[in-house]
Amino acid sequence: MTAGGAALVAWIRSDERLGAASEGPRHLLDRRGWRTLRCDPTGLLVATAFALLAMTPSILPRDWAFQGVVSGISAAAGYGVGTALAWVVRRTPVQAQAAHWVRRVVPAAVRRCAWAGLLVAVPVALLVGLVVAADWQHDVRPLVGLPEQHSAGTLRSAPLIVVLAALIVALFRALRLLARKLAELLRRRFPVPAWVAQGIAAVVVALVTVGLLDGVVLRWALSAADTSFSVANEQTPDGVEQPRSPTRSGSPSSLSAWDTLGTYGQEFVAGGPSSDEIATAAGLSADAVPEPIRVYVGIEGRDTPAARAELAVAELERTGAAERDVVCVIVTTGTGWIDSAAPRALELMYGGHTAVVGTQYSYLPSWLSFLFDRDRVVQEGRALIDAVADWVDAMPVADRPRLLVYGTSLGTMGGESAFDGLADIRARTDGVLWTGPPQGNELRRTLIERRDPGTREVAPVYADGLVVRFGNSPEDLLEPDNDWLQPRTAYLMHPSDPVVWWSWDLLFRRPDWLEEPRGEGVSPAMSWYPVITFWQVSADLTNAASPPMGYGHNYGAQLVDAWAIVAPPSGWTAADTERARAVFLD
Repeated sequence: MTAGGAALVAWIRSDERLGAASEGPRHLLDRRGWRTLRCDPTGLLVATAFALLAMTPSILPRDWAFQGVVSGISAAAGYGVGTALAWVVRRTPVQAQAAHWVRRVVPAAVRRCAWAGLLVAVPVALLVGLVVAADWQHDVRPLVGLPEQHSAGTLRSAPLIVVLAALIVALFRALRLLARKLAELLRRRFPVPAWVAQGIAAVVVALVTVGLLDGVVLRWALSAADTSFSVANEQTPDGVEQPRSPTRSGSPSSLSAWDTLGTYGQEFVAGGPSSDEIATAAGLSADAVPEPIRVYVGIEGRDTPAARAELAVAELERTGAAERDVVCVIVTTGTGWIDSAAPRALELMYGGHTAVVGTQYSYLPSWLSFLFDRDRVVQEGRALIDAVADWVDAMPVADRPRLLVYGTSLGTMGGESAFDGLADIRARTDGVLWTGPPQGNELRRTLIERRDPGTREVAPVYADGLVVRFGNSPEDLLEPDNDWLQPRTAYLMHPSDPVVWWSWDLLFRRPDWLEEPRGEGVSPAMSWYPVITFWQVSADLTNAASPPMGYGHNYGAQLVDAWAIVAPPSGWTAADTERARAVFLD
């Protein structure tokens, strides 16, 4: 039989002959009516080990519920690995000889006591592991600027771990039972060997399950989520009112109607600093401050990325954006959200002589769009940036506003997709700032893979920092201390930001950032374990924005200093940056 066929049969029959090597400790619960509760001792040991390893520190601290979910999933995966290994070992000649020796030498009573001891040792190990994990979590919180927290409740993770792992194992056992029944049916209908029938049944059940999940369940879930979020998208946020200024999309004079902007679009066009704040930050008188231009096109405004980009350019024309000092294109996240810190920082620094434009391409949150619907952000980013860049290029060189590009999280993926590389960015823009870029960004990944020798993945230097730079903070962008050519491209990415470091590769490959000395905010005790670290960082994604500014996925006021480095106004000084930052934080 091939290795693949053996693996398929193992999936079906992994628990069929548990404990066959000994008469005594077969199963403590192997009685009529209790057979479904039996478990493999090897699987139980590996499951416990996986659960304990999942309690080790990750990028961000976890509360007891997150710990229970991460360890529960890890335990279920460990049980599957353990039972598969046990199935393989049980079918080797060495195992048969060892089992025979054990039956002759070790008394049955001792074997029964060993099995009972295992059942006692597992919960004890979990509780001890949780106590130790509580100390780890206590140490991790200050690293990301979070206050210390009482950790007595960590023991509540134990029942959640057991229940979640049991449910996952039960699900796979139900699928295995279905495959067995199908194999029996095949053998009754066709004269095929048992292992062939079992292999075919396993393949059929696996394909049907994956097909249902991907083609039915997942699509239905995404459709339902899209519908649900589209309903939420129609709700105007509390305290947000339709703007009256013609410099804002959604105003009575706008080509982009208010009721098509969506929740985050309405929030964006109705927001921004006051004229007094802008005047104070820029060192101007209030009467010298124009109303900043904010342009937005919602997903309901036009049907396609190209049509939305065309309407956005028409709005820029209508509002007089060509007369402003800066036009900034922001590629939004999945729901159309724009990080208010980015336009606010530019508006304060440039005294309101700005035009900021964004479009919406999805109702789904960024994490759903990132996992299942990346094509939308790629198409949207390319369409919007191309349209605005072409519009700016058509102007006389002396009269063009500076063209800047910004994106955070998934928006950086859409932003990168509009360019063929660094040379194209330099040719078509006057500055780019990207924060919290995901691991899947092609340009970002290529630059880091080709970083200068001796530099770390969390603090890479590419081509001696001549064109593009990476930093945990804006101050890091000033290194190395040599020329940084204009126009500048910069990435801000915190070592403690799971959005930056999450990747499918974490399943089976140790990343460089866990080989090297840990970055700022990440526990030195964090290590890499196959499968387990992937689940840990995946869980961290749900808490990515919880740490204070400067940690996790929270870049906030760092954007004032970052823009001041990447694309400052003419004659801008360090004192100007301090003044703008003070207003920004007020």
